[in-house]
Amino acid sequence: MSMRIVSTDATLGAFVSDVDLSVLTSGEAQTLRDAFLEFGVLIFPQQHLSAESQESFCQLFGRIEYLDPNKTRKSVPISNVASNGEVMERSKYSKSLLRGNEGWHTDSSYMPLSAKASCLAALQVPKDGGETGWADMRAAYEQLDPDTTQRIKNLSALHSLYYSQSKIGHVGKQGTSYGFHNLGAPLRPLVKVHPETQRMSLYIGRHAYAIPGMDEQEAQTLLADLLDFACQPPRIYEHRWRVGDVAIWDNRCVLHRARPYDVREPRVLRHVRIAGEPESESAPTRQDERAICFEEA
Repeated sequence: MSMRIVSTDATLGAFVSDVDLSVLTSGEAQTLRDAFLEFGVLIFPQQHLSAESQESFCQLFGRIEYLDPNKTRKSVPISNVASNGEVMERSKYSKSLLRGNEGWHTDSSYMPLSAKASCLAALQVPKDGGETGWADMRAAYEQLDPDTTQRIKNLSALHSLYYSQSKIGHVGKQGTSYGFHNLGAPLRPLVKVHPETQRMSLYIGRHAYAIPGMDEQEAQTLLADLLDFACQPPRIYEHRWRVGDVAIWDNRCVLHRARPYDVREPRVLRHVRIAGEPESESAPTRQDERAICFEEA
């Protein structure tokens, strides 16, 4: 049986079935790489991949990032469950990195080298909520009015994890690290040209916080207005996870967010991140005294 790819009702995303991600042929791998560029998000129901198989699959798209400071782990749990098996307390969750993930963002935009792609595999899911949503920044850019397109075409924004987490009351601790080392805030254009498709898209999200040369309030209003406009139907799709599902998406043209759920229930997704190519995903940094490291208290 040949692979089946069916698009969602949104401007991005497709479901892929009749394929085993753990034993792909070279032809299947190329089909998936092509579909990744076309749809921005690929969702694979009921794959039940091991960590090793998930990592191997992700290597089809590029070099995998190490997700810990000691460079020992290529996959990590995005989880509200502690190592002792207990679910995180609600008060701790509310200011954690997990809570921050509920805002629209692209992975690693606050790092000197932003991520090319990200992949999640569902291990435990709550009864209700906890979906992952994606937003199509290609379609958003193409629907901007001409005045806005002209206004933003030469603008860039600084991106900071400290800024985005401080908005939800999470205070970072200098010195020790949760795995993020912001030595400065990367400066990234608001309009990004995709390095492979050459399609233009907005490059925004919750980590973007300032536009050099623009008044702070004016910049934050512009960024908020762009985000609100971009993340609307038909440019968004939300996936209700089932254990075993896998999804991969293109951070270069897609924003994503987690949806709320009853945090007294476990939600565990295994995360693998594909590093961006330096030629297209690196950015100059400007020293930002607020850009510090984070750890969970």
